[in-house]
Amino acid sequence: MNVEVLVVPDCPHQATAVELAVTALADIGLSRIEPRVTMIATQDEAEARQFAGSPTFAMNGRDVFEVRDHPASLSCRLYQGADGLPDLRALRQAFKRAAAEVVER
Repeated sequence: MNVEVLVVPDCPHQATAVELAVTALADIGLSRIEPRVTMIATQDEAEARQFAGSPTFAMNGRDVFEVRDHPASLSCRLYQGADGLPDLRALRQAFKRAAAEVVER
């Protein structure tokens, strides 16, 4: 299982998003997984990854907060949590759902 935090260059939320991912993973018993930062720098990369904005949290290549019918773009992504990031509870739940899907396959 791998976890990524996808960001655009100079994303002001990158460090906080990575810290949030580390905490959420530890809280659900996946502390051995270290999130990797993946830079999305071109529109082609954004389209290839179906990138909904920066930061995006992904597990095994899939956006854990998947947004259907959203055009890929090199933009900021705002969540309903503090500072535009998802709240910790929501990220824990999203990682749990994504991890369960991996186990079911």
